[in-house]
Amino acid sequence: MLRVRPHHGSAMTDDPLNLSKGGQPQDPGQQYPPPPPAYGQAPQYGQQPQYGQPPQYGQPPQQYGQPAYGQQGPGYPSGPPLSPSDAKMWSLFCHLGGIFFGFIPPLVIFLMYKDRDPFVRGHATQALNFQILLAIVYFVSAILFIVLIGFLTFLAAWVCAIIFGIMGSIAANRGEPYKYPINVNWVS
Repeated sequence: MLRVRPHHGSAMTDDPLNLSKGGQPQDPGQQYPPPPPAYGQAPQYGQQPQYGQPPQYGQPPQQYGQPAYGQQGPGYPSGPPLSPSDAKMWSLFCHLGGIFFGFIPPLVIFLMYKDRDPFVRGHATQALNFQILLAIVYFVSAILFIVLIGFLTFLAAWVCAIIFGIMGSIAANRGEPYKYPINVNWVS
């Protein structure tokens, strides 16, 4: 009879591959962790759950369905209403900012304050619509520079932007609504 010599100093047994336990090779020195519990089952004693972050020391755990402290859920107003002086100031900035920086200041003011004050919303909407219209006119004027008439249309649009922007800022400073004489109603 031919016997195979065991390697690594293990004792010779009748089961050289250690298949006696469940048909799997077993290494007596190696232990495997228990399998994780099935979905929906609680972990066994001594095991930690594998999901979520533990709450910080001294803080209660986060409850589901409520926004975290300092965060607002959907449908909440974005802040307290503006005072009349702040409403005038932001409305004035809508028109003056459009003169120097195009549609960016009216857009930012519209997005930040549209839900906080109807006066600011009206001025920001008017200024934003006018500045979008001006951006289109400036683009067409740039194309028309090829035939030299683009310079005249660009200059006319720029003069209108300055005059109408100043008129809008004066009306905003007085607390009056303002509508641009040449405007579209894309943003409302």
